[in-house]
Amino acid sequence: MLIEFFQLLRGAGVKTTITEWLDLLQALEQRVIFADVDQFYHMSRMILVKDERFYDRFDRAFAAYVERVKNTDIAESIPKEWLEDALKREFSAEDKEKIKQLGSLDELLKTFQERLQEQQERHQGGSKWIGTGGTSPFGAYGYHPGGIRVGQQGNRNRSAAKVWDKREFSDLDDEAQLEQRGFQIALRNLRQFARTGAPTELDIDATLTATARQGGLLDLQWQAERHNAIKLLLLIDVGGSMDDHVYQVEQLFTALKNEFRHLELFYFHNCPYEGLWRTNRRRRSEQVPTEQVIQTYGEDYKLVLVGDATMGPYEIAYPGGSVEHWNEEPGEVWLRRLLKKFANAVWLNPQPSSHWRYYPSIQMLHEIMQGRMQPLTLAGLQRATELIK
Repeated sequence: MLIEFFQLLRGAGVKTTITEWLDLLQALEQRVIFADVDQFYHMSRMILVKDERFYDRFDRAFAAYVERVKNTDIAESIPKEWLEDALKREFSAEDKEKIKQLGSLDELLKTFQERLQEQQERHQGGSKWIGTGGTSPFGAYGYHPGGIRVGQQGNRNRSAAKVWDKREFSDLDDEAQLEQRGFQIALRNLRQFARTGAPTELDIDATLTATARQGGLLDLQWQAERHNAIKLLLLIDVGGSMDDHVYQVEQLFTALKNEFRHLELFYFHNCPYEGLWRTNRRRRSEQVPTEQVIQTYGEDYKLVLVGDATMGPYEIAYPGGSVEHWNEEPGEVWLRRLLKKFANAVWLNPQPSSHWRYYPSIQMLHEIMQGRMQPLTLAGLQRATELIK
């Protein structure tokens, strides 16, 4: 049963197992849901998908199976004005009794294709064409048992045999740009918990053991809270071309701040030089010597640089190359000093990796980083966490 669906999921890269598949079949046999495509979608995704980054792949495989159409949004071929909600007609029980289903699913789909080829204009209130407010099997805001709903916001009668709307997917696929939730998922790999601080958290296991030893007399035991012990030194490029990536970088920073207790943040512009900034206003009075940063933080800190690496090559390779001040030493020199102290280092680049080859500066920094530059996508961030573990 549903073998083709299983094969499509595996082919799409959804890592579902035979055990999970049997669980789905058992749920269907027990009629946890019945004859409802939306409920089947949610139940099958809940059972078969254990990692949020595969949601988009599941959606594609589900669409290919249930709608028998791969990579095609039929709703896109229908003019938007044909489906505008100009009239929501209410049908009486007598009206509904007069309306008969078109036939089998194959007949329904065949007729739908014929209507798409024949229809030339908007239609409303009728019983044949793709439109609104009528008894046609195709369209929106009308009534027909077992028809095809197209372009309608939400359910009304819950009787559609098919729902053909434009799919919108969340940004959780491997190469999609991320938001905060996606960052938090990717950062799970970079966890090393330790208990630090005052004992303020109840230790249930120790309390049970101590109480038993006291013959049932309650003996509360406490322990320090668990925190992620990983230490991060975060350097973020601000200004210039990075203005295009502000939102994405803000989401990354929020996720990092929530995940890591030991997080030190500094800013730079284009390339690290002899000074860094504690705030993104980058005022001279607030500048911290880069050498001081190198000496202050231990080798156990992991270095994460975030920037689009888009600049003139001379900013990396020549003294005086900085666009904002005269730098006595090239940016490359300071970057190599940072990498020498913090061996576990990675550069996260919000610029799509497909564009990297067009920027000499990205190629130069990628080489200096010894290949440890990764795109700011789920797959890139996961690779980055592996590099600095």
